[in-house]
Amino acid sequence: MPQRRLGLVALVSCTFLAVNAAIRIMLLGMAPKGAGLKLSLILKAAATGFYFDLATLAYALIPLALYLIVMPRRVTTHRWHVWAMRVLFALVVGVLVFDVCAEYLFFDEFGTRFNFIAVDYLIYTTEVIGNIKESYPLPVIFSGIATIAIAASWFLRKAIARGTEITFNGAYHRIGAMLLIAPLLSYGVVNVSQSAISQNNFANEIAGNGVYNLFAAFVNNELSFTRFYRTLPQDKVNARLRTLVAERNNSFANPKSERFTREIRGEGPEKRLNLVVITEESLSGEYLGVFGNKDHLTPNLDRLASQSLFFTNLYANGTRTIRGLEALTLSIPPLPGTSIVKRPNNGGFRSWGEILNEKGYQSKYIYAGHGYFDNMNAFFAGNGYSIVDRQDFTKDEVTFSNVWGVCDEDLFRKVIREADKSFADKKPFFSMVMTTSNHRPFTYPGGRIDIPSKKGRKGGVKYADYAIGRLVAEASSKPWFKDTIFVIVADHCASSAGKTDIPIKKYEIPLIVYSPAHVKPARVEKMMSQIDVAPTVLGLMNMSYKSDFLGRDVLKDSNQPPRAFVSTYQKLGYLTEDRLLVLGPQQYAAQYKVDRKSGKAQAEPVSDTMLTDMLAYYQGADYIYQHRLNRLR
Repeated sequence: MPQRRLGLVALVSCTFLAVNAAIRIMLLGMAPKGAGLKLSLILKAAATGFYFDLATLAYALIPLALYLIVMPRRVTTHRWHVWAMRVLFALVVGVLVFDVCAEYLFFDEFGTRFNFIAVDYLIYTTEVIGNIKESYPLPVIFSGIATIAIAASWFLRKAIARGTEITFNGAYHRIGAMLLIAPLLSYGVVNVSQSAISQNNFANEIAGNGVYNLFAAFVNNELSFTRFYRTLPQDKVNARLRTLVAERNNSFANPKSERFTREIRGEGPEKRLNLVVITEESLSGEYLGVFGNKDHLTPNLDRLASQSLFFTNLYANGTRTIRGLEALTLSIPPLPGTSIVKRPNNGGFRSWGEILNEKGYQSKYIYAGHGYFDNMNAFFAGNGYSIVDRQDFTKDEVTFSNVWGVCDEDLFRKVIREADKSFADKKPFFSMVMTTSNHRPFTYPGGRIDIPSKKGRKGGVKYADYAIGRLVAEASSKPWFKDTIFVIVADHCASSAGKTDIPIKKYEIPLIVYSPAHVKPARVEKMMSQIDVAPTVLGLMNMSYKSDFLGRDVLKDSNQPPRAFVSTYQKLGYLTEDRLLVLGPQQYAAQYKVDRKSGKAQAEPVSDTMLTDMLAYYQGADYIYQHRLNRLR
């Protein structure tokens, strides 16, 4: 089709495709050394990327096509029309350049193209825009974008003027109709999973289109397991899951029921100890000295690890805070799509909080920020917790805050005050605490550590460590300290970017259980998942309780091999001692032989036995969730 008959459409299309090609080159340059991007793979990624760019362009051209269809040709000679098209083109260029900046910053932070995290960023504008304002020089960035957009519109003014002479009204209506049919073809033919061109995750990210990924994540916020993933007959899955959750001193409450509710019997006198679970923002194991880091960022955590029950092989369930909170609270493997925390009707589970409430505890979710973010308040309030968040801090309780919430020191002082209240009421307490300081823009009070604010993740980690040291020191003077267990665990890792589908080395996080009077120091090398934390801690307290947890007490000998669950938004991983099986939409499955110490992975055929065990957990968890089999009501 001659370019002269497309006019503005051709100009906008060429600009769109050129900018997206530039983005792809930029991301290629951002891939780390050793990413395994061979020339043949880069060319394949480029070709697939062009395919997705065309699909995205088909949608983007809808407004322009409609305008040109209804616009009579006689109007195109008017001066106002030419100027309107110049302004329109400048806006298009501005949006495209903004996309370049956004994709650069997003890839730098998360190692991926836009995904469900970006969708959340669009929903919670107050926190996200505030975070961006505090992290980046926005006046400089937007001035640069405006300058480029205006300059492009000026230099291409003659081409724009020529392009305005063409409309699709009248004789050219068929061209306009074809442009409107193109999005329908794109919708029917193109699927975001088609960007998975290899087992190299960086190549897959380069092969996609950020804007297309963003809208796909928005549409597919909750994925049907039985529709998109490999499955087995449900009766076989349920039978295998019943075997996998079996433990010593553990029996099904009703063996004839399809529910998985079990009676857990404590092994010894029950310890009605207070419990404080510190869920640390983005505390990857790689930052701790006890994991081999040489930067001396975590002297307090390293010391506590030596005085605690220290679990050295814990894997995060996912890459978001709400994934970690879901795993710790409900002890369920990650379901595809968004976390249960953000789904509708997410209350009534037999959660960690509900279990301790039945024991007479006061269960509280204490958050440094506003708990409406990521639907956290609704989730915890619906599952047995009372809420203490940013709005419950009085002015004199806040010494420092940023857009995400109060600093960790202020948060921990609030934790101590809430503990004092429960102690005064003669009630044992369970506090689930979520921090925010170890998060971009990495700002915190001055004079605490030797790294100034806004100097990156290392400063955030070191300040978080400092605040934990203060917490333990201040709590140790309290009358309830002796009979309190402190659990320190990360919500997720700091970064999940890697060469393979799910780079397991990135998912390593610490777990420290500290109670000098009740927990003997030791190292536990056994591999475990975040869903195992609650049953393991309850086991340490010799608790007897009803459980719908799918995690296990790793300190008991269950005669089952160790396993862990790791995931992204769509990819689900099942990790054993030396194997990783990954499932994805469109019946995707890939298995790797892995070295967990180095993180190296070698592809191999999928094992039917491993697939059966993986589906027992994942398909079984989905069945339990969909049929409300782990709800109290």
